[in-house]
Amino acid sequence: MKTKRLLTTALAAILFAMPTMAQESEQGKLKSYSFVEAQGGVHFTSTDAPIDKLLMPTASLSFGHYFFPAVGLRLHVNGWQSKSGFDTLDKYYKWNYITTDADLLLNVSNLFSKNYSRPLNLILVGGFGLTNAWNNDELKDLRAANPGINTPLAWDKNRLSHNIRAGLRVETNVTKPIGLSLEVAANSLSDRFNSKTNDADDWMFTAQLGLSFRFGYKYKKCSEKKPEPVVQPEPVVEPEPVVVQEPEPQKPIIREPVKREITVNETLHEEIFYVICKSDPEVGVRQMQKVADFMKRNADARVMIVGYADKGTGNPTLNIGYSKKRAENCRQELIDKYGCDASRISVDYKGDTVQPFDENDKNRCVIIDGKGSHTETQIIQ
Repeated sequence: MKTKRLLTTALAAILFAMPTMAQESEQGKLKSYSFVEAQGGVHFTSTDAPIDKLLMPTASLSFGHYFFPAVGLRLHVNGWQSKSGFDTLDKYYKWNYITTDADLLLNVSNLFSKNYSRPLNLILVGGFGLTNAWNNDELKDLRAANPGINTPLAWDKNRLSHNIRAGLRVETNVTKPIGLSLEVAANSLSDRFNSKTNDADDWMFTAQLGLSFRFGYKYKKCSEKKPEPVVQPEPVVEPEPVVVQEPEPQKPIIREPVKREITVNETLHEEIFYVICKSDPEVGVRQMQKVADFMKRNADARVMIVGYADKGTGNPTLNIGYSKKRAENCRQELIDKYGCDASRISVDYKGDTVQPFDENDKNRCVIIDGKGSHTETQIIQ
């Protein structure tokens, strides 16, 4: 139950950080970066005892570098106390340990997608290193009181062990200096790690919440298209003017103009974009005036106002509200400010479920479409 509560708390912390994730840097595409991370959590070493009695705190510190957005290496140091025991005796003992590993990090999310603005990344972890254990005095006291228990390594001074690790990380987006992570891992160690022997490797399982600081970002510059040179035209030599004798003007033939009525079908399409924390009111005014003129010019015109929100910021619950508010504000402005007929204005909103544009920031928008017709008088000379 304690492990379940810790994992639930860690997941909630990562989800809380999702709205603050940044999008791809304006400096170019991410190439590499370095990081330092501190982690804390719980672990247990498998043995013949219930897991809930073996849970112990653990802490880690790591230094690493991503050479590419999808591939990185880190030096990971983990340690504190571990615990084992004998379920039949209901007796348990602790000892200290420290593990140093060289780990390979494979960012699966960046491996299959170049969209670095996603809120979370999935990372595979694999590595190897050495573990050393010491201070097993509690086991020696337990052996003295129970000589028949399986502890042939209780007085073994060589408790240095190999460590082979495989794990999985869920980590917030890499384009921000501060990040959160949740990492679970399984570690295979020598049989001597817990001073008991069963002719098989010991296993340690860890679950840790981490806080990282990223630095040393390098970006791949986007190539800019050079403007084509402007070819200067050759100077034109004006010819000498030729004097032409103008004919005598003839009297114009005056014809009465012919008038006829024609029907003009007209369509409307306007896109109003929104910027977080600031706006350009002049752009909205010009576009709303166009919509109002369209409706007044075409007495049978009907318009549809659809609001959108970008998927790169916020969350689905907030974004559906933002898109609704944007669409309804446009409708009310047409009615109150420009005197448009409310019965000819329809409203819809999509949140971030529909993204009409490839560029994320353009999806904070309202799109207005309409159709109508009016009659004009055409004069034929």
